[in-house]
Amino acid sequence: MNRKNSTATHLILTSALTALTLTIATANDAQAGSKRLYKGGVSSSVALADQQMMKGNYAKANDYYQRALKANPHDVNAMVGYGMALEKQFKIDGADAQFNKVLAKDPSNPGALAGKALNALNRLQSSSNTIRNSKDSILNDAQNNAQKAVDADTKIPEAHYAMGMVYKEQGKLNDAASEFKQAIKLDPNYSDGYTGLGLVQLAQNNPGAAANTFKQAIKVNTGDWTAHYGLGQSLLNQGKTDLALKELNTAQYQFPNSWPVRLALGKCFELQGNTVAAVSNYQASIAIKPENTAAYLGLANIRESRGDIEISISELRSGLELMPNNQDLQLRIGDQSLRVEKIDDAIKAYQAVLNANPGNAKAADGLTTAYYMKSNKETTGGYFGDNDFDNALAMIDKAVQMNPNDIKLRLAQAKLRSLSGDEVDLSKIPPPTNDGERISYAQALMAQNRFAEANTEFQGVLSRTPNAKQTFALADLELMVHDLDNAQAAYQKAAGMPGGADRARRGLAQVGKAREAARKSMTLASDFARKGMSGSAVDAFHDTVFQNPKSADARLGLAKALEDVSKATPVQLREAAFQFRAYVALSPNMPPKDQQKFLAKADKLDTKAGKRERKLTKSD
Repeated sequence: MNRKNSTATHLILTSALTALTLTIATANDAQAGSKRLYKGGVSSSVALADQQMMKGNYAKANDYYQRALKANPHDVNAMVGYGMALEKQFKIDGADAQFNKVLAKDPSNPGALAGKALNALNRLQSSSNTIRNSKDSILNDAQNNAQKAVDADTKIPEAHYAMGMVYKEQGKLNDAASEFKQAIKLDPNYSDGYTGLGLVQLAQNNPGAAANTFKQAIKVNTGDWTAHYGLGQSLLNQGKTDLALKELNTAQYQFPNSWPVRLALGKCFELQGNTVAAVSNYQASIAIKPENTAAYLGLANIRESRGDIEISISELRSGLELMPNNQDLQLRIGDQSLRVEKIDDAIKAYQAVLNANPGNAKAADGLTTAYYMKSNKETTGGYFGDNDFDNALAMIDKAVQMNPNDIKLRLAQAKLRSLSGDEVDLSKIPPPTNDGERISYAQALMAQNRFAEANTEFQGVLSRTPNAKQTFALADLELMVHDLDNAQAAYQKAAGMPGGADRARRGLAQVGKAREAARKSMTLASDFARKGMSGSAVDAFHDTVFQNPKSADARLGLAKALEDVSKATPVQLREAAFQFRAYVALSPNMPPKDQQKFLAKADKLDTKAGKRERKLTKSD
């Protein structure tokens, strides 16, 4: 052999030995990481596949597992690994087929049992009504398989991870955390264990701890898209939107069809003010997972911020078609419906929430606000005699009975009972302890015509709003109930806050439109009254009071128009009394002598209403 050939031969042998050494090292490394799942020897193709799995390259892992199965169709270890790779890619049917083949040969194979459990949890992500209706059954199957995997071999991290994921889906967060910690203890380089624990910490509202856990998962496996998503979500929860966006974009690149990633991106862009990108990602999230409440709420937020309330309601109703009993969507529809004065729609939405959850204070507060607005629009003073109002009273009474210490519920009850004409002593309710309760208290005061006290409560809340977002929320609420002076004050405050000028300008324009609508209604009502058209005058004055409940002139005009109605009913007489008292309350500078005159007139009207009621009862 000449020197040239000898050198070439040496190089070939050296390369072959190097390749063989690398293959053995690769197989040993992979086997060390995955031997927990396998029994007996592991082929080089399975070892290489496992190495790709550890990097998150699941599609490449598929090729190696398939190569192993082509070489040996009975390679149980390749079947388990291949099933796990398919499960990671949400290829549910293919994964199940592999696990079932394994279990047909070895019914207690822990890797296949753990894989079956995880695959069942993936199946729950489906939008199929059949799957959704079978959730409890599927979850039970997942738990049974996870438990069998743990029982088969307590030292397999995947088995504990599968059990942890089942517990997480069931809302048993502490149990889930224990299982994930056990998985990590068995294998400190098991990235799924860290991601599972991080997701639990997120659910427990501990984003700082979650971020550290997800960082550990990424350190172990940079290809773990769930870890990048979790880190992005935890940073987002801490308000670190730029850092969150970086991680979420990485997760989206690694797994483009993840609805939680798209949802988090939508929220991140929304917080940054990039509403076009936010809408795109929310819609993408819904396309992947239609039963996705948060995405519909996110879209509604953006439509609302643009002033498109009707479109906002339409987005919410799209979600409600798929989730007809979803209380979050119903509650938001109620709130938005009030914004566009669709009062009956709002009442229906709030009642749907209270039917499902009688103790829901937000729904109770919304329902009573809706009836407060309805009373101003139709029969101020709230002398409703219909079944709907009686049902609402019963709902609120039940809510208070279930939660007697909930101040907001008790204030809602007081507000509704005041509207029904009952004498309610607000001093018997514990004083408000936060600004949300103070707003409810102010509305209860307004229902009793105690406008000056209500103003004091509102102004106190306004003085404490720390930023534009909260100030606008308060302004919008006051505009919704047509408390125009206080709405104007709130918008003016928000105008001087960072980023608030344009939004405040739009809000003040809406206040101006409401004032103009009230002025036109007042002019029309006064014309009807001057012409002796009492019925039309009553309707027009009602509209004026609805547009501006604090208009003293509208209250006086309505009271007189009700007095002039031919053969006024007891309800109309009592409402006239109520309006005279409201007129006095809204006229603080009225001379005491005049105050007494109007209050005495109101008392006489109440007496007259009582006599007429008794007469009508006898005639029946």
